[in-house]
Order: sequence, then structure tokens, then C-alpha cells
Amino acid sequence: MTERTIDTAAADTLRRARQAAVHEAWAEAYRLLGRLDAARLGPDDYAAFADAAWWTSRIDESIVQRMRAYSGYVAAGAARQAGLMAWLLFYEHQLAGRTAVAAGWLRRARQQLHGEPECVEQCYLAWVDAEAAQQRGAFEEATAAARRMAGIARRCGSPDLLAMSVQAQAGVLVAQGRVGEGLDLLDDAMCSAMAGELSSFFTGWVYCLGLQQAMACVDLERAAEWTDAAMRWCAAMPAENNYRGLCRVHRVEVLELRGSWPEALAEAERTSEELLPYERRMAAEAVYLVGQIQRRRGELAAAEESYDRTHELGRDPQPGLALLRLAQGKADASATALELAVASGAEAGGLERCRLLAAQVEVCLALGRTAEARTAAEGLQALAREWRRRCGSETTLLHASAAAASGAVAFAARDLDRALPLLRRALALWLELRVPYEAAQVRMTLAAADRAAGDDEGARMELRAAEQTFRQLGAVPDAHRAAALLADVRRRPPGGLTEREIQVLRLVAAGRTNRAVAAELVISEHTVARHLNNIFAKLDVSSRAAATAYAYRHGLT
Repeated sequence: MTERTIDTAAADTLRRARQAAVHEAWAEAYRLLGRLDAARLGPDDYAAFADAAWWTSRIDESIVQRMRAYSGYVAAGAARQAGLMAWLLFYEHQLAGRTAVAAGWLRRARQQLHGEPECVEQCYLAWVDAEAAQQRGAFEEATAAARRMAGIARRCGSPDLLAMSVQAQAGVLVAQGRVGEGLDLLDDAMCSAMAGELSSFFTGWVYCLGLQQAMACVDLERAAEWTDAAMRWCAAMPAENNYRGLCRVHRVEVLELRGSWPEALAEAERTSEELLPYERRMAAEAVYLVGQIQRRRGELAAAEESYDRTHELGRDPQPGLALLRLAQGKADASATALELAVASGAEAGGLERCRLLAAQVEVCLALGRTAEARTAAEGLQALAREWRRRCGSETTLLHASAAAASGAVAFAARDLDRALPLLRRALALWLELRVPYEAAQVRMTLAAADRAAGDDEGARMELRAAEQTFRQLGAVPDAHRAAALLADVRRRPPGGLTEREIQVLRLVAAGRTNRAVAAELVISEHTVARHLNNIFAKLDVSSRAAATAYAYRHGLT
């Protein structure tokens, strides 16, 4: 093959590679660009090569190609393009936790864009300024930077960066405690993505950041809606889509909460495959959720392996591991691990701390440490109150967890007047949020409180509902426990009545007079009257009609 033929073939390959990049056929673009000699590629080609590597989950190679693009733009005096490459390198290194390297690239981005006329690339610097000010608590400065970003994006005609500026403003509002306003603004950015107003790269970016924010704000309903939208978008995209795994992590979390465990496990496996090559910390979250499901199913050895893997990937496996130790009968080890986790996570907020404190309540009550459980429950109540102040809502996962924990502590202290309303409130919230496993767990505690209050029929209904939910979920140990308690309640006469008193009550409820009851049971009318007095006292009623109503309610007729 002659040199001219080789040149012609290479030129054709480069032309097809560029065309593939324009049409976002990233796997094809990556394949074609990889066949070309580096000397034939210009900075635009390296930038496209970096994008193709990123979309196909080759993050390290993406960084290498982007550095080549940066060098090429600098050599060509293309400051704006060089500034963008430097900023993207900053962002990639920051996500990977390489803060020093990230800071160096950010300085280079500022150097390249300093003194340039207003351009869309300056939006990225304004975005960084907004986030930095937000982290310092300088909210007015952060808001000004986010609005500056919006102004540049609007004047430069970039819907992509305008949507990102809305995200930035929403983040500042949430950080200020104006959660409701922030989430409303977040909806606007998410709608831009859903309506197809943004490029593919920014559509995925908006979805990813929005889902993180929704879960951080313990807004399960929003997270569920936007997760579905994000996954529909991912499904419509080519197979090479780096956002697929990132969005799927949040989908797994929603599915786990909503009780769709088989689907959650399948999604978690796919998430791990997609993320492990380049984003181990995010993959660890999916592995942790697998452990949670395995533990609740009673697959304790498998759960332990998942929690070990979670730790290996860089995520603390608490509180799941502590609850596993409790299920293994190692309550003291469980309590110690949770004490350390709660202490080290003192700065954590929202759902993360909520789960730690809720687990601490459960473990401390199992050990009979009511005072410690009460302290943890009070911490949950404080979180719920703070969240209500920030977002005005009382129907979040935080509020359901706080009510459940406080109700359980009150029951342990035999304060039924306080326990029953709290447990019923928790059950109503979990049902409203459509979180079935937690709802069934509350039903178990509520059943015990009902029995202690003498409401055996109420206890039976809660246990029946709990057992059914556990069986549907595949939570085998919990289902067996509910079934055993239900059998025990059924054996126990309602209201503490004796067998003879139940016989008398059935006949009275059927409309028999004292004389007729005496004749049927072959006892004296005086004995019937004595039995009725005892029945009235035990059931806390004062008439035959009230006793009859009780018999109907409790299935004694």
C-alpha cells in the first residue's frame, strides 16, 4: 500500500470519526480515533476522543486525551477552548478525590479565561465560585455567583448552562435552609432535561445532580419521579452512556425503599458492573443496598459478604452491618459499632444520620438500654423538627423514622398513652410514603402496644398485615416472627376473658336472656349474672349492648 493510499485511508477514518462524534455515536468515534496516529489529530479531535472515552466509561483515558486537547489549544492560542478543557479536568479529578490536582487545573482554567471577553466558558468558573461560597456559608455571595452564571448563559445563548445555573441556585437555597424553594427551582431544571431542551451531556448531568439533591433532601416522591424520568432517558440513549450507572444508583435506592426488592437487586448488579471500572464509591452504594436486602431476607452470610465488599470499595457499611450483628445475636458488638458510627457521623445530616440513629434505637432497645435509646430517638426528633423548619414538610422519611423510634421507646417504658399515637402516626407516614418494610416493622411494635392496652383484635389486624407484607417482600425471618406472634394472640382469649365468660358473651350477643343462657350452659342465673359482671369489668363496658358490640368487633359471635 502506497503512502498516498495510507494517507487517503487515514483521512477517511478521521472524517468518519468526526462524523460519529457529531452524531454522538461514541463507541464508533472511540474505535475510529483509536486507529489513527496521534500526529493526525488536532485539539478538537483530542477533545472528541476524550468525550468518546468518557461516554464509554474509560475515565482514565478520557483524562489523558483531554490533557492532549488542552495542550493543543494552548499551543494554538485558543484560550476559551483551553479554559474549558482545564475546567473539565478539574471536575474529573475533583470527582475522583484528587483535590490537589483538581486545584491545579482550576487555576489553569482561570488563567486561560482571565481577560477574555464574556463567553459561555466563564459560566463554569461562576459555578465553582457559587459552590465554594456556599460551602463557606457565604450564601449571598453564592447566590450572586449563580445568578452571574445564569446571566452569562442567557446572553451567550446556552440553555445547557442556564439549566446548570438553576441547579446551582437551587443548591444555595437548600443549603440556606429554604428547602421548599430550592426543590421547586430544581424541578425547573429537571423539566428542561425531561423536555429535551438540553444536549445529551447536560441532560445526564442535570438528572444526576437533581437526583442526588432530591435524596439528600429526603424527598422520596421527587426522587422516585425523577429517577423514572432519568432511566427512561437512559434507555432511549445509545448503549454507551456513562450516566446510566450514575442514575441507576438512585433508582436502586428508591426501589429498595419501595419494596421492589427483586428489581432492586437486578438493577444493583447492573449498576456495579457499569460503575466499578471508574466510580468505585458510587458502586459501593449499590453493593450496600444489596446487603440491606439480603439481611432483611435472612441471607445473613451473603449480607456479610456484601457489607465487606462495601467497606472494600470505600463506603462505611453502617448501620447495615450493626443490624446484621444484631440479627446474628451479637447485640453488644452491634451497639459498640453504632456508637462509633454515630459519633464519627456527628456532622452528617438528613437521611444518613437518620438511619444511624434509628438503628441505634433498635439495638439499644434490644439490649434493654432504654435511656440510650431515648437519647437517640430525641436526636431523630431534633432532625425532624429542623427539617420541618427548613422545608415546611412533616411527611418525610425523617418524620416517619422519628415517630417510629419515639413510639418504640415509649412502649419500652410502658407509656402506652404516648406510644400508641406515635406508632400510629409513624405507620400512617410510612404508608403514605409507600415504604412497606418500615411500615410492617411499625405494625409489629403497634401490635405489641395494642395487646398491652387490651386491644387483641387490633393486635391481630396489625400482625396479619405485617405478616402479609413481609411474605410479599421475601423478608422471611420477619414473616415467621409475625406468624408466631399472630398464633399466640389467637390463642389468647380477647380481653382476658375465661372460656366460660366467652361462652356467656356469645350467647348474650346472640340475644339470649340470663335465664336462657343459664339453661343452655346448665348453670344458675346467679352464676350468669356474676359472669356478666366480670365480663363488663374486664371489657370496661356497662351494658349488654356494649358487650355485644365488643363481641362482634372481636369475632366472638
